[in-house]
Amino acid sequence: MSEPRVTLPENAVPSQNPIASLFGRNPFSSLQEHMRAVMACAELVPDLFAAAEAADEARAQEIAAQIDEREAEADRIKNELRLHLPRTIFMPVNRRDLLDILDMQDSIADVAQDIAGLVVERSMTVPEPLRAGMGPFVERCVETVRAAHGVIEELDELLETGFRGREATAVDAMISQLSRLEDETDAMGAALARTLFRHEDELKPVSVIFWYRLLDLIGDLADYAEKVGNRLRLLIAQ
Repeated sequence: MSEPRVTLPENAVPSQNPIASLFGRNPFSSLQEHMRAVMACAELVPDLFAAAEAADEARAQEIAAQIDEREAEADRIKNELRLHLPRTIFMPVNRRDLLDILDMQDSIADVAQDIAGLVVERSMTVPEPLRAGMGPFVERCVETVRAAHGVIEELDELLETGFRGREATAVDAMISQLSRLEDETDAMGAALARTLFRHEDELKPVSVIFWYRLLDLIGDLADYAEKVGNRLRLLIAQ
């Protein structure tokens, strides 16, 4: 006599293999989603400074509001990832390593928001002596963030190859290029700081203080982008 057939409800989800469940889901897709939201914040920073150079406060406020919205989205994704990140020992990478990369990515969005807040709250316009170099500096810092974004988008391929082989070599080369870009931003930021120093007497003292702060924050975009790459390089080397 045959065994009775068990019919599952139409919307029932088949039970998961208990062994397979130990390995958890690939956490990289959420990390990549977070980096896309971070990149969306950084991409608005050049527009913000274009508005500041034109002394267009309304436009600067509009862009700052957009950065706030995108930073909030990055926070939402970050919190979701932290909440649902598997704790099993069979994750493809160390949980602490992944959270470190997430925090560095999130710092980029935070810095973009800090930049926007400072520009808007202080109604800052680009001083004439800085105008020639400010646009290229901002764009190069954002380009460095784009390079970090490109590295993170390679995580799926790295996982498939076990963080070894040609893909790992290619990603290592991308990280090296990322570091070179960050070095360029350091030199550009230092040049702008020297220009600001030479023209301090022409500007209001409080304005000078905030412009030094703003130059540091813009450079931080590239600094955190490089840290994302360096942390991933250490992960590959393990």
